[in-house]
Amino acid sequence: MTAKILVTGGTGTLGREVLPLLRATGADVRVLSRTERPSDGGVEFVAGDLLRGTGIDAAVAGVGTILHLAGDAKGDDVATANLLRAATAAGVGHIVYISVTAAELLPMTYFRAKFAAEQAIAESGIPWTTLRAAQFHDFVPKLVDTMLKSPVLPVLGGVRLQPVHVREVAARLAELTLGAPAGRVPDLVGPEVIGMRELIRDYLALLGKRRALLTVRVPGKAGRVYRAGGNLVTDGADVGELTWADYLAEHRGAVLAG
Repeated sequence: MTAKILVTGGTGTLGREVLPLLRATGADVRVLSRTERPSDGGVEFVAGDLLRGTGIDAAVAGVGTILHLAGDAKGDDVATANLLRAATAAGVGHIVYISVTAAELLPMTYFRAKFAAEQAIAESGIPWTTLRAAQFHDFVPKLVDTMLKSPVLPVLGGVRLQPVHVREVAARLAELTLGAPAGRVPDLVGPEVIGMRELIRDYLALLGKRRALLTVRVPGKAGRVYRAGGNLVTDGADVGELTWADYLAEHRGAVLAG
């Protein structure tokens, strides 16, 4: 059996997909959660908060590998720094981190924090593996859901994405977590490049809703990167198989059931 694995963000979208894969291999898994939870399905839960720096020492005690999935719109760099301090003191042997494609190119809080966390991990002295993944298929649906009360939805002009299925990212992360430290591995992207307008239009059609779409120009450096396709990874990436249409077909069942 492998050494104990600590998963941060284990109750999130990606974590819920990764945990069963790790448990299926017989791995001894612990999850860092913001709230107290009973053990579930052989998974141990430990309460702690990465941003506040609380409960982390207990969470990393006796751990051989950390799969660091916890993240938010901001603060990834702070949370990662707190985790690394505790992991170094505990003698953790491997940390696996999920980042985002084009992390160093886009001057936005989320991307900057992801890139800062990448650098901190690489410089920590702990053997490491970092996987950058493109946005998940549910990125645009979640965005649209927050704006459905409006009759007009903004569309970021010139923005194209390579959406990837969360299950494929989870499978790759499980593989990396159970393997040896590998440094920066090839990015994982979806099998197609799709514009924001098409993604929004398709999702609205799935919901059976109509909204006016207003193109909004992305200003500054971020706009230049997107319009040039700098956020897209065309060389050297691993490419998933599940398409946007596959995701919509799965989601259609959930919408009809609801």
